[in-house]
Amino acid sequence: MASYTQSPTDPDFVQNPYPFYERVRAEGPLHDWEDYGMPAAFSHEAVNAILRDRRFGSQCPPELAPPVPAHIADFHRVDDMSMLALDGAAHKRLRGLTLRAFTSRRIAGLEPEMATLAHTLVDAFPQGEAFDLIPAFATHLPAIIIARLLGVPEDMAPQLLDWSNTMVAMYQARRDRTLEEAANSAAADFAAYIRSHAEARRTSHSDDLISELLQAEEAGDRLTMDELIATCILLLNAGHEATVNTTGNGVVALSEHGNAPHWLTPDRVEGTVEEIMRHNPPLHIFTRYALEEIELYGRHFARGDQVACVLGAANRDPAVWSDPDVFDPSRPVRPNTSFGAGAHFCIGAPLARLELRVSLPILFQRCPNLRLAEPPRYADLYHFHALERLMVTV
Repeated sequence: MASYTQSPTDPDFVQNPYPFYERVRAEGPLHDWEDYGMPAAFSHEAVNAILRDRRFGSQCPPELAPPVPAHIADFHRVDDMSMLALDGAAHKRLRGLTLRAFTSRRIAGLEPEMATLAHTLVDAFPQGEAFDLIPAFATHLPAIIIARLLGVPEDMAPQLLDWSNTMVAMYQARRDRTLEEAANSAAADFAAYIRSHAEARRTSHSDDLISELLQAEEAGDRLTMDELIATCILLLNAGHEATVNTTGNGVVALSEHGNAPHWLTPDRVEGTVEEIMRHNPPLHIFTRYALEEIELYGRHFARGDQVACVLGAANRDPAVWSDPDVFDPSRPVRPNTSFGAGAHFCIGAPLARLELRVSLPILFQRCPNLRLAEPPRYADLYHFHALERLMVTV
């Protein structure tokens, strides 16, 4: 196992991390990434295996967890209650209770609203001039859908997005004290808002997710208020971030590939969406902790050791996909790692997929002459792979 140095904030890497992935993966499935101070898995086999291995988890073993600094205590008060941060029985319980409210029927029922909203957003596009598609389309649609799903006022969507974007900066390589303090403040404000809204729903039950989460029960067990707050914040943070980034990346891929409407017909759209997520996923790294002593791919892991699962590298492994750097919506669909795998497979994946399957065909049907107005540039947000802006003409 070799060691490699590659700054995740290097401008060239931010714009295109895939050459580094290719070079390192060719040398083997698991290597030390010195900039992170931990081994990283780059092959599809290794990433998939680690994400599914119950000997690895999302939560640092309690006896090895460092103390939480005071300036991010409010952030961790929310984040540590999230199902993303829990393992074993605690994770299974929280996920099970959430799924009793976040049902496939509820998600499918949002499809007409998604279509209407997509048309409304396209109606508002400026004509005859370049504009940024990210705020005009990619951001609004998932944010408003999540607001409706939770049952919070739609005019709160910009504030929810601001809190969310500020919080998820904690997962970026450029994280510093300023970002941490801002995320802590956002978490406190976000939690206070959800708490107030949920308390009001106790006496005025409605047909929304917060009301259903308050009622979700299994064998007499219910979510605590803190668990409900953390779940709602997770659904918004994860639910909008991935869809915004995937929409932007997908529009670029389809525009550069050409003939987008052909690849977004009802019989092709599902495969096209999967190829968009495989080719340029919105999130490039998950980390896991070893929960016991493990020998894997020639590496010894002690309890508490971390490993990075590089989703962006796994999704372009030539052992699984031929010509993996080529965006090819006609290729046979094989499972990719964009939504993770195993016990922590993204609970919002059905919602994200539906939003993309509904919104992208409407966008390109309504705007058949959509063109990129400038070369796309990615923002310094790694582990996320998100565009700074997406200037287009229609």
